[in-house]
Amino acid sequence: MRGDATALAAAIGRGQLTASEAMEASLSAAVAWADLGAICHLEAELGRSAAANWDARPSGAVFGGVPVLVKDLGAPFAGLPAAAGSALFPRGPGAADSDLAQRFRAAGLLPFGLTTSPEFGLSLASEPAIGPRCRNPLDRSLSPGGSSGGAAASVAAGIVAIAHATDAGGSIRVPAAACGLVGLKPSRGAIPGGPGYGNHLGGIASELAVCRSVRDTAAILSACATDPRGPYGAAAPLPQDGPFRIGLVIDQAEPDRAAAVEAAARALEGAGHRIAPVDAAQVSALAATAARLFADIAAINLATFAEEAGLDLARAEEMTRATVAHGAAMDGPQVWRITQEMVLVSRDLWALFDGIDALLTPMLSSAAKPLGAFPTDHSDRAAHFAAMQAFAPYAALANISGFPAITLPFGRDAAGLPLPVQILAPLGGEARLLALAARLEAEERWKHPFAVAGLA
Repeated sequence: MRGDATALAAAIGRGQLTASEAMEASLSAAVAWADLGAICHLEAELGRSAAANWDARPSGAVFGGVPVLVKDLGAPFAGLPAAAGSALFPRGPGAADSDLAQRFRAAGLLPFGLTTSPEFGLSLASEPAIGPRCRNPLDRSLSPGGSSGGAAASVAAGIVAIAHATDAGGSIRVPAAACGLVGLKPSRGAIPGGPGYGNHLGGIASELAVCRSVRDTAAILSACATDPRGPYGAAAPLPQDGPFRIGLVIDQAEPDRAAAVEAAARALEGAGHRIAPVDAAQVSALAATAARLFADIAAINLATFAEEAGLDLARAEEMTRATVAHGAAMDGPQVWRITQEMVLVSRDLWALFDGIDALLTPMLSSAAKPLGAFPTDHSDRAAHFAAMQAFAPYAALANISGFPAITLPFGRDAAGLPLPVQILAPLGGEARLLALAARLEAEERWKHPFAVAGLA
């Protein structure tokens, strides 16, 4: 494992190093890895102050004293002026803490910077025109994915052991997959959206983190879940014990990716779970519909936001302008039909889960893409979104349905890059996903090449 946030917190807790020393190690790593482009804004003194305060008044928090980086898009963290990867927003003093930020801090996490994201999250690469251009630490000619690419790159490189991330169409899971990390998109409603409780993406977006281990993922979910008595409201958490019926889909992936999914299925079978029949063509069709709906919802959301905020789109990237134009051109009936289709995708996925307890799929169709594979300096949004769907064919299905999904590496390819798999479960099925992922992680098919700063 070469260290994770749980291990770093334990080392701080037993006095092996202080929170201040852990922060200095992360700040030094940020400088050493500066050409990676993972961090777009650094607030070193904010981190140092938080670490000194932690050392003066430590507590038993699960990630006590652990440095963390925050995505440049999503829930605000006080002291970190997010700009959504865009020249449209000057980096001013920043907003007050969101509810999620408060939970990160209560868990003992100490923010000190922002990670690179594409403008408004509109790419599965993290190469905003304002810079920096984020690279994959496993191979710097490749992208770490997006839109949480800077988060994933920073964790994979060991600058931090855990980083905040968001997911509206695969943006936690795709970069986690490209960088050999664990990424969980929680159930709709599982993570707080306050204090504003805006519904800018129609409920398809979730926030949490990219992690180096399943145990870190479980811990950050527990720390951030909306209500510890049952974070999913009417959809109470589902059992995690099993044995489970697991549907298997290996379509739309290159042979080594498909083989990794089949190997994961065999490993789960060996643990007592059962591979159950599933209509792969139906799953692929639902996933394609979900990807189309995601593209439209992203456009409607951004067009509405641009109008309400009075944005000067002349300064935006060309893909942003094309996306806003697409959303602004939709009328009421079109938007209504999109919401109806979302409901139907959710219904059909629920029906599919009548026969299975979890669904195992490829996360990516191929290895991480080269830098520049998803450019945003053009206006062909249909081609742009089609290319992203082809790269992560089953990603948007979890967002449109609201179901939880997790990705983790299960082996490495001939180039030494991770072979990620994805598992989906019904609403409230996080514990089930974490149990299955932990079983796969126990196979030790992947080892992080870079140690965590402070634990090296």
